[in-house]
Amino acid sequence: MTFQRASGILLHPTCLPGAHGIGDLGQHAYDFIDFLDRSGQKLWQILPLGPTGYEHSPYIMNFSTFAGNPLMISLEQLTHEGLIDPINLNSLDAEAGDPLYARVNFDQVIPHKYGLLRQAFDRFQDSLTQEGNADYDRFCQEQSWWLDDFVLFMALLESHDYQPWNQWEPAIARREPEALRQAAESLQQPIQFHRFLQFKFFEQWARLRAYANERNISIVGDVSIYVCHNSSDVWANPDIFKLDPETFDPAFMAGVPPDYFSATGQLWGNPVYDWEKLEQTGFAWWIDRFKATLQYVDIVRVDHFRGFEAYWQVPGGETTAMNGEWIKGPDAKFFEVLQAAIGSLPVMAEDLGVITPEVELLRDRFEFPGMRILQFAFGGDSDNSYLPHNYVSNSVVYPGTHDNDTAIGWWNAAGEAEKHHVAQYLGYSSPDQIQELSWEFIRLALSSVADLAVIPLQDVLSLDGRARMNDPRYNDGQWRWRFTDPGALNDAVSARLAEMTWMYRR
Repeated sequence: MTFQRASGILLHPTCLPGAHGIGDLGQHAYDFIDFLDRSGQKLWQILPLGPTGYEHSPYIMNFSTFAGNPLMISLEQLTHEGLIDPINLNSLDAEAGDPLYARVNFDQVIPHKYGLLRQAFDRFQDSLTQEGNADYDRFCQEQSWWLDDFVLFMALLESHDYQPWNQWEPAIARREPEALRQAAESLQQPIQFHRFLQFKFFEQWARLRAYANERNISIVGDVSIYVCHNSSDVWANPDIFKLDPETFDPAFMAGVPPDYFSATGQLWGNPVYDWEKLEQTGFAWWIDRFKATLQYVDIVRVDHFRGFEAYWQVPGGETTAMNGEWIKGPDAKFFEVLQAAIGSLPVMAEDLGVITPEVELLRDRFEFPGMRILQFAFGGDSDNSYLPHNYVSNSVVYPGTHDNDTAIGWWNAAGEAEKHHVAQYLGYSSPDQIQELSWEFIRLALSSVADLAVIPLQDVLSLDGRARMNDPRYNDGQWRWRFTDPGALNDAVSARLAEMTWMYRR
């Protein structure tokens, strides 16, 4: 699918300001959409919205690929609904330091927000008993195909102190019907709590998305190709993953071989799919996944797209991704079945890393725009595919993604050869003449022939590497950046972005 020329901003909701230590779906999210509208932007790209576990990665450690993250629920909206008394709506202390370089402290945020969410749940339960809730009943019925497994999984996970599901009682790990029935009976309250959380998350998200769409702003969502082993997805569907038949540990793990980011590769640890089994089902689970995603976003960015053509498989027990092998994926067969099921595919392909002609052929066969990263452009010759003069129109250009440093952070760490290449490409005689590298990259992106341009908000705000969202070389301490000063999205920044957007017909 090709897209009309447009631009937008990359920002995860958790990065927004707010009184509770983490960005949410409340007023500051609406204010951000207003900023996009004033600035002439047509896209808001987010990261996966699922509930996160260890180290809070929205890509690797989600408890479900279908569920929403309760930490993004706006407590203020629950207060307006009468589910939390205003007197109880205490905020977390403001973070010390520069408000443009704040960090989410999950150790504080999780108990703080869940304590108030439980208060809201208690009041909601009382209202259900007295008068019912047709919207809640409809949500539970329409989403039962994934919701019932998820809420039971979360209740079981909590009752087992977050131990992986394959370490639970064998009867429950193997999903024996009587064991599941007894578990559901004994865990009714936590099951209902998690059902409530999902209802409120998607209710708030639906309102926010509608607000964006009314302003001709499309939401670009993100489908991470792999799911977490300790998730309701794997527990409920073990047959479609390559698991050890006795222990249910991953028999093979996902990752990528040594690359730009890491000399030992990236070992993600997720179980890989048994694509033969999936094909026998008509790829049913994956079709359900795309249908569910398109209920909540307008465009789907497929993370690690190359994994559909061939994927890097590492034996279970390895500690790096070096000793893996490439295994053939479902290739075009999957997208043909998907297209037949849902029609036109509003898909963007994350085609970074080891990209072969076969991957490019798959991408181009379905007219999925691939990605171009400016930070990758200046380390080689003039035929570098990431240099703007080599772009094709059906592509998406970024100064950098959530996995890259900010433009200024990249510039500060770049070698002299790269800096001179940038200066020469921009028409300067020396790197010293470049005053605002982030805005130079924004101009390069917006002026390119790429149909779509997406700019990380960190670059719009000219922030350095302290605002980096994720560094794939490390597991600890990622996914925490946020800004806490709403005034950062001021009229001057908006006008500058709007003028450049207009100039380059975005």
